[in-house]
Amino acid sequence: MKQLIIVANTPSENTASLADAVLQGAQSPEIEDVSSRLLKPLEATADDVLSADGIIIGSTENFGAMAGLIKDFFERIYYPCLEEKQGLPYALYIRAGLDGTGTTTGIGKIITGLRWKPVTETLLLDGSFKPDFSSQCKELGMLMAAGLDNNIY
Repeated sequence: MKQLIIVANTPSENTASLADAVLQGAQSPEIEDVSSRLLKPLEATADDVLSADGIIIGSTENFGAMAGLIKDFFERIYYPCLEEKQGLPYALYIRAGLDGTGTTTGIGKIITGLRWKPVTETLLLDGSFKPDFSSQCKELGMLMAAGLDNNIY
């Protein structure tokens, strides 16, 4: 069985609902050969990444940059995973109160260094919270899990 991990910063009810929607999409009944887990950034370890076949990162935009807990996650897993996980399929979603530019750039530089492979463009959920953010996140989770399930990535 393939392993998908979702590492999401969830400081509010709204951001927790987005992470839950990603997990719900990844655990859709149509997905047969993928086990999905939602981890908080402080809980996620290099071993989790090393055992993963795919990863979805969810970050808030804090002061125009990625969430500190997401940065902490990357700092802890970067070197242990650098050589072992090149080409790891990933997806990224950002809950941004502003435009998400700094968060997208910061995370993008780290992921470029890790040499992970994007499966889709960054899902940028910017501006005021909208109810359709959850459906977009659910779709992202399903996309990633279905791709893993069908050996697309």
